[in-house]
Amino acid sequence: MALSSSAIRIAIVNDYEIVVAGVAAALEPYADRVEVVEMDSRMPVVSDVDVVLYDTFGQVQGDSVNLDELVEGGEARVVIFSWNVQPDLVRRALALGVAGYLDKSLTAEQIVVALEAVHRGEQVVPSPQAGADSVSGAWPGRTHGLSNREAEVLALITQGLSNQEIAERTYLSINSVKTYIRTAYRKIGVTRRAQAVVWGMQHDFEPDRSRHLEARPDPI
Repeated sequence: MALSSSAIRIAIVNDYEIVVAGVAAALEPYADRVEVVEMDSRMPVVSDVDVVLYDTFGQVQGDSVNLDELVEGGEARVVIFSWNVQPDLVRRALALGVAGYLDKSLTAEQIVVALEAVHRGEQVVPSPQAGADSVSGAWPGRTHGLSNREAEVLALITQGLSNQEIAERTYLSINSVKTYIRTAYRKIGVTRRAQAVVWGMQHDFEPDRSRHLEARPDPI
């Protein structure tokens, strides 16, 4: 498909390549409106893009995002894509300079519409009904039956975070974190944290480091 010259150029950023690829795949049917030109895992954006879409799976959240590091001195607007849409967190992120805050219950088309609004200079925030767990996209462990939240908690365990640190990172209660740990352990067949870390390391739960750039045709 030939891309429209007016398509919004975006970079998708997350520490996990499978997560980035999943978001890109969801947006692919809308390539005439949103052109994914770069996908980064633990690397700064280097392309000239209009919007950086920052997925929070296994990463720091809302008001802790380093915007300068993401845009590397460029003028791209940063949009956060997260399950954590508490009003206070959203407000703090916007005050930090985030241009938009999207929740993961949005469909791909709704994401595109929101990115277009941000590109026009509008500020996009979650609706009052936002916050349901997403059932689309991709994440480590999905093929093993892990929900997105279970997978995120297991990813943070694999990274060496304590239960309290996971609660702080994900804005979940400590009891919710423990519940996700119990259900995740049951699904992957482990009973101890050390076993979970080994399982995570063997099943792509360690953060990636990669950059994929979209090849552009040479001008005629």
